[in-house]
Amino acid sequence: MKAMTPIVAFVAIHAVVAPSQGIPRPEHPRPDMMRTDWLSLNGSWEFAETNDDADRSYLDGKAFPDRIVVPFARESKLSGLGRTGFVKNVWYRRTFNVPQGWAGKRVRLNIGASDWRTEIWVNGAKVKEYVGGSSPVTGEITQALKPGENTVVVHVYDDSASGLQPLGKQSRQEKSEGIFYTRTTGIWQSVWLEAMGDTFVRQTAVEPDVPGKRFIVAVETDGPADGRTVRAVLSENGKAVATAEAPAGGKPSHLILNVKKPRLWEPGKPFLYDLTYEVRQGAKTLDRVQSQAGMRSVEIHGRAILVNGKRVFQRLVLDQGFYPDGVWTAPSDAELKADIERSMAAGFNGARLHQKVFEPRFLYWADKMGYMVWGEYPSYGMLYGDPRVNRPVQEEWQHIVERDRNHPAIVGWCPFNETEAAAIPMQNTVARMTWALDRTRPCLDTSGWTHGLPEAQLSDAHDYDADAQRFYKRWMDNLGGTGLPARYGQSGPTDIPFYISEFGGIGYDVKGGWGYGGTPKSEDEFFARLRGTVKALTDNPNLFGFCYTQLTDVEQEHNGVYYYDRRPKFDLAKFRAAFSQPSRYESQGPTPSATPQAWSVLVGSARDGQARAWEYTTSDPGAGWESASGGWKTGLGGFGAEVGEIKTAWTTPDLWIRQSFDYDGAAFAKAALVIFYDNAAEVYVNGKPIFKAEPGTWNGGYEGQDVTTALKAALKPGRNTIAAHVHQNDGGQFLDLALITSK
Repeated sequence: MKAMTPIVAFVAIHAVVAPSQGIPRPEHPRPDMMRTDWLSLNGSWEFAETNDDADRSYLDGKAFPDRIVVPFARESKLSGLGRTGFVKNVWYRRTFNVPQGWAGKRVRLNIGASDWRTEIWVNGAKVKEYVGGSSPVTGEITQALKPGENTVVVHVYDDSASGLQPLGKQSRQEKSEGIFYTRTTGIWQSVWLEAMGDTFVRQTAVEPDVPGKRFIVAVETDGPADGRTVRAVLSENGKAVATAEAPAGGKPSHLILNVKKPRLWEPGKPFLYDLTYEVRQGAKTLDRVQSQAGMRSVEIHGRAILVNGKRVFQRLVLDQGFYPDGVWTAPSDAELKADIERSMAAGFNGARLHQKVFEPRFLYWADKMGYMVWGEYPSYGMLYGDPRVNRPVQEEWQHIVERDRNHPAIVGWCPFNETEAAAIPMQNTVARMTWALDRTRPCLDTSGWTHGLPEAQLSDAHDYDADAQRFYKRWMDNLGGTGLPARYGQSGPTDIPFYISEFGGIGYDVKGGWGYGGTPKSEDEFFARLRGTVKALTDNPNLFGFCYTQLTDVEQEHNGVYYYDRRPKFDLAKFRAAFSQPSRYESQGPTPSATPQAWSVLVGSARDGQARAWEYTTSDPGAGWESASGGWKTGLGGFGAEVGEIKTAWTTPDLWIRQSFDYDGAAFAKAALVIFYDNAAEVYVNGKPIFKAEPGTWNGGYEGQDVTTALKAALKPGRNTIAAHVHQNDGGQFLDLALITSK
């Protein structure tokens, strides 16, 4: 980029290094990219909102009717407005003066995040347009500045009903419902100015090399390169331990920082080096950035994920990052740190940062406290079949990974959550792009539901079964040796790491809200269920971790360890004892993968590539339906509305399906019903039951059920009938199944 001509005279307002205590969220928003010359623009702004997309009158001096406290979104109480209804356009305006000490420097205006499409004008000149609601909006404003008072106007367009932008857990209805909550419109992270030299550090990538005892650093600069160098200094407790310098340039400058006696960043025992970058021209420093670095490795070894070469069982909690008074924005930096302290006090060593890109200050505290996290994207809300969603998501995810990849606390990426089959092409592209951007961590294509990446590094499942014994058996069987064909995905054997990335969600004190799996009647019943389901996972040597739903209640979802106001529901020592049960993954390690058995398909699912149609009806067929034939409509499996690989639409409360198949009478040693159902299902062969799920239960993918004994009793040589009934009450909606045998 060609350097802008700097402004040479400014009017000072106050010292910039220590913003006023009256400013909300006054701390530096990017402690990983911190310059001395910066100025917070948080505080009171003029504000207006409209649903008229063509109205640009606020650029022409029209009076703004309201005031808002930035960085809090209009929906939050802390914004001073608390308006939770729909609106598509929000406008902000304020004035500022630039400190005199910035004379001769380039100046940028930064918005930590603004949902969704943001435009910025300074003194009437447009300086930036950006699409993306979770990543930084940065525009150089040097040329637009003038001596004295300057005016900035920000316009944000946010259409949550469009299906073209990611929402995460923001409700697409007028009010919160189910797993969706209060929306965030417009600016929701800090706004600040910063000053740099004519050549400055634009971006960095820090790759720790633990075996090589070094950091491999790439530094991208902006501005003239001739005669300029980039210098990096690594310090331990204030003393420089490594220094490297290289020529500056438009392409990254690569530097190697060798550390003779490296200190590791480890979960629960973190050590952070100070890392300073300088752009220099001879003896003159043009730009100086302060950051941190952690020496740690994350690698996949068979069915294990190793941190610094060791198996560390990841006891994660689902953290949705909502606050009663700030919605997506923490009321203070102290509260960001406190949520990590609350999690660790309950027995967790990390979090899955769920359906939200957390702000850099949270990641800074995670680094400081040795708290492992998985970075996610707010992937809900988009119509994945519409190609218009592709480019904005891919470009924004690139910016997010580039912003956050230097945090040692991040041990993995998971861009998507519970996506349908239509999202697979996007998921695959984004996962591959993530590997290209960051080779130091694993990437899970999506959490739960529909995995489709052939070269997947790891896999997972969501399971909210409240029956601890059934829960225990399912995952011991599925990961311990069922030997199901790999085509069925998450429930088959695997030679890659696997974990249960959502479970639990036990509700308590749910008046006006809800939890998963029914509400325990007492504290004793609550902890019996909690201990049992956690033990099912810690006893399994083939699981590298778990993620419990969730850290706090969120609005109507009352299944947190803490209430929404962060009060603990029970004695934290009881939670800590449950979540800290010894892990066989750490003490024993994963068992060898089961050798896939040779299976024969009697009845094929959508995953088997067999195109035979099912008879189906959505009206109660009466007695004897499970052994009759004829008179119904026909369609291919799977049947569904929201999840799975849908071949035939099903949107009613009930579905009955049946199919005839031939059996040649050959003996078999084992039989499995492979079924993906949501909700409760029952399956029959020749009118005899072979499987029945409890009312209200479901699974998140194809699971194998041992039906050997039942099938031998029901099956006969020649023509047979398999039939199933599924009842839907809420959430996802899907049914598909296969019947397979093995000699």
